[in-house]
Amino acid sequence: MNDMPQKDGLLTRVARRGGRADRSALGSWFWDIDWLLLILTLFLIAIGLVAVAAASPATAQRYSDATHHMPALYYFWRQLMWVCVSLPVLVIVSMLPADQARRFALIGCAGFLLCLALVPIAGVTVNGARRWLGVGIAQFQPSEFLKPCFIVATAWLLSMKGKEGLSATVLMLLTGGLTAVVAVLLMLQPDFGQTVVFSLVWIALLLISGISPRVILSLGGLALGGVVAAYLFYSTARTRIDAFLFPGSGDGAEHFQVNAARATLTAGGWFGTGPGGGQMKYRLPEAHTDYIFSVIGEEFGLIACAIVAIIFLAIVVRVFVKLLDEQDDFRLLAAAGLAIQFGAQALISMAVNTGLAPSKGMTMPFISYGGSSMIALSVGMGLLLAFTRRNPFVLRSPYVVKWSGE
Repeated sequence: MNDMPQKDGLLTRVARRGGRADRSALGSWFWDIDWLLLILTLFLIAIGLVAVAAASPATAQRYSDATHHMPALYYFWRQLMWVCVSLPVLVIVSMLPADQARRFALIGCAGFLLCLALVPIAGVTVNGARRWLGVGIAQFQPSEFLKPCFIVATAWLLSMKGKEGLSATVLMLLTGGLTAVVAVLLMLQPDFGQTVVFSLVWIALLLISGISPRVILSLGGLALGGVVAAYLFYSTARTRIDAFLFPGSGDGAEHFQVNAARATLTAGGWFGTGPGGGQMKYRLPEAHTDYIFSVIGEEFGLIACAIVAIIFLAIVVRVFVKLLDEQDDFRLLAAAGLAIQFGAQALISMAVNTGLAPSKGMTMPFISYGGSSMIALSVGMGLLLAFTRRNPFVLRSPYVVKWSGE
């Protein structure tokens, strides 16, 4: 019992040493950030650069013509540029305190929702879909940037349960209305895959917020009804579902993509053909974006695909493990929602590449090529890192908590 004051003083001195008492923005970030989560993210970005380099020759050949010849590594160099832009964004956003990160996301949600509403009016059409705003290199995809901001806004609303006289039912209707508006705007583009992701995240956040099982069953029925309605009245969904369930239907383009992706994925066996050795990738319509997982399988093997899948799983599991003792409802919902969106997008992309899901035009986080996708994902991961930041010394030692409160 007599060593308690000595231990208290020792821990206080340790807290003051080594920079942990430095509460500047950079010092706080360095000691509070989840380094494992950050390292796994950087590992994914590095894998993505290698994968885009492997897919770039096939895509460059596909989009070259007699008057315009693209260099083989055209998409790789562009992706490297986007990574150089995105990494500072990720770090800066992750340095924000939780309240500032929430404010940043709420403003972003309002701004990008407005941009999404402008897409059907002033959007740019690429490959038959109108999803972009802007001109030239300044083009961006509002839905990509809206995703993390939408999740944080929804988490903030659901965390208000019991406050300001807001009931769970009112908040469910409010967030459901917001999700419905986003879904309608996405369907107009059309973008069925993103509609699925937004809806899944909303339902998952309702579950985490403690909504009653009766309501969940009702939402499940509505979701099933929504899928049936989409099949009956939404031609994009009907075409892709038919191509997946009935391979002989339609013009066969969707079925060809699914078969080509699966064949490319397995062409390299367990260890792959080696960098630059793949030939099946030249048959893929979007080797550098939607079907980049298949390119990884051909050139680096199924073992490499398994490693990529394990990294995605590790990121999601890491977040949920950190949230086991989280006491703040908002931080819990926001971090969980961002992790679910990240994992769901990766899972859908892998399912499409393996032929387990209809083609959805879904990119793989940090792996697929794309400026809007890379920057938006960096914003989302930055927010996730901001909401999971903790001072490891203060939280784990009751002595330092006592000292810091004096």
